[in-house]
Amino acid sequence: MSVRLVILGFLRDHDLYGYEIKQLIEGRMGDWTSIAFGSIYHALGKLADEGLIEKIATEQEGGRPSRTVYRITESGEREFMNLLRGIWQNVERVFYTIDLGLFFMNALRIDEVKGYVQQRIGHLEAVLAHLETHRAEALPAKPYAALADAIFDHSVGQYEAELAWTRELLARIENGDLP
Repeated sequence: MSVRLVILGFLRDHDLYGYEIKQLIEGRMGDWTSIAFGSIYHALGKLADEGLIEKIATEQEGGRPSRTVYRITESGEREFMNLLRGIWQNVERVFYTIDLGLFFMNALRIDEVKGYVQQRIGHLEAVLAHLETHRAEALPAKPYAALADAIFDHSVGQYEAELAWTRELLARIENGDLP
């Protein structure tokens, strides 16, 4: 759903071809979305088949491959609004793979588990440091700085909560509260 929303959202502003959409995603959303390059072209084809976007031109420059320019349709505009409203009304339940590790941690030696938890703490600290550094680099140049700042706040808050939980987990393991 997110790739559909993003493509339709960008096409609301301009007619674009696939590579331009990829560049916009990387440039404006690279830190907080994981839309794969290949999924963009697949979604463009599907959105066109559904009549939510339309091909308006095919361009070719020199010996480069041809590129198709897309425009959002009226039904695409309605779909975008429905998807956007749906996101605001949805609270996602996130499943963490680390919980599976916890469930089966008895299969490992306790010193091995402590090592993994310590590594996880280091990784989370590094991610938080990267986010803060990247926020400082990225925000001044962004036309949507206030929105990007709120998105960074959300990511930082999630990682801070995960870091606090992981530190508490290590303390519980070291105290012998967990096997």
